[in-house]
Amino acid sequence: MAWWKRKSKEAITTVESGPQDAAAEAAAAGEQPQAAAAVATAPPAQAAKKPVSKEPLMTVEHVERTFQVGGQPLHVLKGINMELRPSQLVMLRGRSGSGKTTLLNMLGGLDQPTKGQIFFHGLPFHKMSDNERTHVRRKELGFIFQAYALMPLLSAYENVELSLRMAKVPSSQWKERITHCLDLVGLSKRMHHRPFELSGGEQQRVAIAKSIAHKPRLLLADEPTAELDSQMAAQVMSVFQNIILTEEVTICMTTHDPTILEVADHVYEMVDGKFI
Repeated sequence: MAWWKRKSKEAITTVESGPQDAAAEAAAAGEQPQAAAAVATAPPAQAAKKPVSKEPLMTVEHVERTFQVGGQPLHVLKGINMELRPSQLVMLRGRSGSGKTTLLNMLGGLDQPTKGQIFFHGLPFHKMSDNERTHVRRKELGFIFQAYALMPLLSAYENVELSLRMAKVPSSQWKERITHCLDLVGLSKRMHHRPFELSGGEQQRVAIAKSIAHKPRLLLADEPTAELDSQMAAQVMSVFQNIILTEEVTICMTTHDPTILEVADHVYEMVDGKFI
């Protein structure tokens, strides 16, 4: 058995097995003024932050991705090199078609590079089997996509609970964790409402709470502020900053909105599949 497989299995022994539909780990959109104000005025977390490791959480080396379109190669990613470090907010900025979402899919193990290497916790993510990448996604990664992924007949509380069920978290931990996550995004008073009873922004916050419920190390967000005005986008970024502080998670998000770049720890500008 190859060395990386032995190391990979040791690193993910706490993860339960089973298939996963990656599209079920996501959401996006809008806002409600009252809820927004609650988050905006919430005091910053007072707990002392643990020392941040200097080792990269994820490393991307010379990654390329080519698709066959009409029998001709389409080069979407062209030699990407980047690092994601613990407790950082990293943004991938670029126009539509620049390759942002394709790269985000690579980081989440939803797609594999044509060339190059991706290491997560020092393990070769690009060489793992589908089952091994599924294990990593269930335990270590959280997703927020542009499309809504909330179950319409379940309350906000039950939608977050579903995430814990999928991650095989013991039921004895559910109530405390769900309450904490919904409070973190300013929805503690709306936890028993179903999606159609919530505004677009509130649904997005449920999706954020759902994505962090299983305590991932890396949260990937695809255009989470795309449908929001500047004030609402600022509210969501405030939630992200609070999550990084309290949950010690790294967030990598795509955006084409220049107004939110100032809150990022690092910005990668993408043009035609390359960083500039």
